[in-house]
Amino acid sequence: MSTAERPMPPLEADERTSLESWLDFYRATLAQKCEGLSDEQLREASAEPSSITLLGLLQHLAEVERNWFRRVLAQEDAPPIHPAREGDKARSEGHDGGFDLTDASSYEEASERWRAEVAVARENCSSRALDDTSPFAGGRVTLRWIYTHVIGEYARHCGHADLIRERVDGRTGV
Repeated sequence: MSTAERPMPPLEADERTSLESWLDFYRATLAQKCEGLSDEQLREASAEPSSITLLGLLQHLAEVERNWFRRVLAQEDAPPIHPAREGDKARSEGHDGGFDLTDASSYEEASERWRAEVAVARENCSSRALDDTSPFAGGRVTLRWIYTHVIGEYARHCGHADLIRERVDGRTGV
């Protein structure tokens, strides 16, 4: 997605269209924050002690998509994309990770994987109503709740991405 392709959420729409549009807006924002940078720049952390990078955020949000729209919503047995490090209990129990980079991590691979997870997420949501539920945390969770949670996750991380991008090359906004 290029800067020109970021969809503005409609000002007047039904609830589902609003939720899907805001999620797509933040997905496009993340893609724009990574646009035009080299793999080396995408690996730059914003400021110590944080080790968060744009490439790590992209990998993480692929894990978020997979976790919420495949594991939780569709109840798929979808293993983590980025295996947990030894001793990383949270990730080995299925929590979304992806922040850590390896020597083999690349924007091309991470972007392709993220876009594939977004496509699966859209497909898994397409036949479900906002009030449809899936088992989660000893109870049930609605698609509406999942959309709202993932929008919040993207909004938070797009804020991180904005600060990282400004640190990397001075670009702000978008």
